[in-house]
Amino acid sequence: MPEISRFFGITIRMYFDDHNPPHFHAEFQEHRAIIDIQNPMLLDGYLPPKQLKLVQAWALIHQELLENFINLGKDFKSYNKIDPLQ
Repeated sequence: MPEISRFFGITIRMYFDDHNPPHFHAEFQEHRAIIDIQNPMLLDGYLPPKQLKLVQAWALIHQELLENFINLGKDFKSYNKIDPLQ
């Protein structure tokens, strides 16, 4: 699963052509979560509250880019990583 961003110890990954609803995977230490793209909420898994809020803020800032990633399909060569939170 390609890594699309990393910030504050959180890794964001996305499968291309994954099942609906459009989502991405967030990892922090031993915690794993699936986050909805259209409405950045927790779909499955767990992240500590602070990290979940950071991931949700990042997703809102980059929502359009995340939606574009969904449309890339399996064309891994044409994507760039998304900027981290700073």
